[in-house]
Amino acid sequence: MSSSNVVVLDNGGGLIKAGIGGERDPTTVVPNCLARPAASKKFLMAEQLLSATADLTSATIRRPFDRGFLVNPDLQSSLWSHLFSSLLRVTPSTSSLLLTEPLFNLPSIQRSTDEIVFEEFGFRSLFVADSPSLVHLYEASRQPYGLVSKAQCSLVVDCGFSFTHCAPVFQNFTVNYGVKRMDLGGKALTNYLKEIVSYRSVNVMDESFLMDDVKEKLCFVSLDVAQDLKFSRLWIMWLALAGCKCTYVLPDGVTHMKGFVKDPDKAQRYLALRKGPPSPDPGSEETDELEVTEKPEDRNKIDLTKNEFSLTNERFLVPEMIFRPADLGMNQAGLSECIVRAISSCHPHLHPVLYGSPIVGVWRGGSLLASSPDFEAMCVTKEEYEELGSARCRRRFFH
Repeated sequence: MSSSNVVVLDNGGGLIKAGIGGERDPTTVVPNCLARPAASKKFLMAEQLLSATADLTSATIRRPFDRGFLVNPDLQSSLWSHLFSSLLRVTPSTSSLLLTEPLFNLPSIQRSTDEIVFEEFGFRSLFVADSPSLVHLYEASRQPYGLVSKAQCSLVVDCGFSFTHCAPVFQNFTVNYGVKRMDLGGKALTNYLKEIVSYRSVNVMDESFLMDDVKEKLCFVSLDVAQDLKFSRLWIMWLALAGCKCTYVLPDGVTHMKGFVKDPDKAQRYLALRKGPPSPDPGSEETDELEVTEKPEDRNKIDLTKNEFSLTNERFLVPEMIFRPADLGMNQAGLSECIVRAISSCHPHLHPVLYGSPIVGVWRGGSLLASSPDFEAMCVTKEEYEELGSARCRRRFFH
C-alpha cells in the first residue's frame, strides 16, 4: 500500500488536521464545526470559515463534538464529505484512513465512526490510533539517539479543545492505567477570556471565533507569573518598552471582516525582553516617579467609540488557569499535579525517564506511521468489517 493512498485525519474537537501519509505537514487545517453568520441563513464550513471575507460576528456554531466525544455523527459525516471531496480530493474506495480518536472512547461512538468510514464513505481500510502513541512515535523518530528513543517511554501532554490528557507511553503503547484527564482545554480558556474582556472593555460573549484568534495571537504561558505581574504594573516604562499591553482591533464589517493585532511586533517584543534587564524595585523612587505621571482613573477609562480593546496581564493569566483550575471554580487538579499523578501511577523505574521527557504534538506521527511498510497489516479492511463487525475489528486497535 502506497503512503500516497493513506489519508491521515487528526479529528479534534476544535480543529481537523488532514493530509496524505508521508508528508511532513497536513494539507489542510480547518475548524471542525459549522457556523452561520448573524446576517445569513446559510451555514459555512471548513475553509469557508477561514476566508477573509467571511463575517463571523455573533455567528451561531454547531459542533459534532461535545466535551471531547462525538455526539453528532451526521454533522461529522457532512464535514468529512466536504473535506475528502473538496479539500483533499481523494477517492475513499481506493484509499485507506488513519484516524485519531480520544482516549477511552465509548463503544457506541466507535461503532458510529466505523459505520461512517466503511458504510458511508467506503474506505478500503481503517486504522485507529490514540494521540499519545502517535506523538511518541514521531518524537522517537525525530531524535533517534534521544532519551525518548533509547528508553522507549515518554509522557505525552495532549491539550485539546475540551480536555487535557497526561498520558505515559511505553514502547509505543499508551499506559491506560496511568492516564490522567482534566476537563479543561482551549474552549474553557477562550470562555474565560471572553468573560474578562466583556467585563473590562466590550461585550464579546458571542464572539467565539474572534476570541480564539485573540487567545492564539496574544496569550502565552508565563514562566514566572510573579515577575510578569510586576512588569504589568509598571505602566509607563515597561508597558512602552516591553509591550505587555497590546491592542486588538475588532472587525468593523466594512473595511475588514477579521480582527487583528494593532502592533504584532510589540506583542512579540515583550516575550523577548522578559529575560532582559531586571525591572525596577516597585518601592524605588524611580518607579514612583513613573507611576504618578498617570492618574489611576485613566487606566480604567474605556473609549467606547473605538473599535478595539487592550490586554495586559490577561495575556498570561488566562493560560495560567490550566495550572490553577480552582480559580475557575473547577474542583480539579492543575496540569502540574496531573503530570505528577500520571507518572506516580507508573513503575518507579520509569519515573526518572518520564519526568525528563514530556512532549506534545500529533499529526506528523500519524503521517510517519502511514508511510511505514507494516501499516497495511495493521489496518482493518472493509471486508473484515463486513464479516466480523465493529466490535471484533476494534480489538486490533487495542492499546
